[in-house]
Amino acid sequence: MTPQTPSAEPAATSAGSAAAESRGGVNDLIVVVGATGTGKSELSLDLAEALRQQGRTAEIINADAMQLYRGMDIGTAKLPVEERRGIPHHLLDVLEPTDDASVAQYQTDARSIIRKVQSAGHVPILVGGSGLYVSSVIHDFQFPARDADVRARLEGELETLGIGNLFQRLREVDADAAKSIGSSNGRRIVRALEVIEITGKPFGAGLPEEQKLWTPAHILGITAPREQLVARLDKRVHTMWQSGLLDEVRELRPHGLGVTAARAIGYAQAIQQLDGELSETEAIEQTAALTRRYARRQVGWFKRYSECTWLSYDDPDRVRIALSLAMGENGAHGDA
Repeated sequence: MTPQTPSAEPAATSAGSAAAESRGGVNDLIVVVGATGTGKSELSLDLAEALRQQGRTAEIINADAMQLYRGMDIGTAKLPVEERRGIPHHLLDVLEPTDDASVAQYQTDARSIIRKVQSAGHVPILVGGSGLYVSSVIHDFQFPARDADVRARLEGELETLGIGNLFQRLREVDADAAKSIGSSNGRRIVRALEVIEITGKPFGAGLPEEQKLWTPAHILGITAPREQLVARLDKRVHTMWQSGLLDEVRELRPHGLGVTAARAIGYAQAIQQLDGELSETEAIEQTAALTRRYARRQVGWFKRYSECTWLSYDDPDRVRIALSLAMGENGAHGDA
């Protein structure tokens, strides 16, 4: 994964010197998390502008796995360049849809960018709802080992036996991992079974739980009442179709879609609609149901962040509160 950003990246520095600069709190990492549809992008932009008014420059690092893909814009709610308010964004459009995203590679790339941003005296803001991607960056942990032969065999079984068979197998050996991953993410189900077979331990044992932070950080979470969130998510899904998701998928398909991209929520259903397997109503309803389920898992994941300060999505003071936390005015802070 080669990071590409709208603006040139600041000059690199050593991790040690960047950490030393960050420890003073001047440009600590800010993390904005929450379920899809809660307004993370808007808060990050508002916070970056508020910091600019304080004489501090912020840069945003994407932590949404599907927004890594070039050309997958409508279905991922990716902010167009003209709506980014002149604020540098990183790790958007860095993969082709034929590529498979790697959390381990993302961890390396995101951490490198964070240190470069800090070395320039700027404030890095990590924003996204992909729990494992966020945790891989902010928590100090190592990824479990890999075995190409085991993985190839499991991927073959995924194709021949189906995702339902492998998901049931995962439920039998690690119910917690199955609940966290869900029944529709074949790639992560395969990865979980691979780790379990290699290590003989539950997949959860290799996932980042509440532990030491990789670097000092201010973690902000956005929350919304379930019934209000569901309404926002359903509206978002309908807007995706109205905004041309089918045309976007038509344009992507001749160039190929990898396993990850083709199974993304919304894109998989759009493909089925174009192939005549689903009506538009069925595709929208299925996408909405999967989005609601995904949001529920996101809420569960981020609740484990004990040092997270939660803000209501519609609190008129949320930017002021976030700025106060980012400036360290109330002492709320996670130390590495």
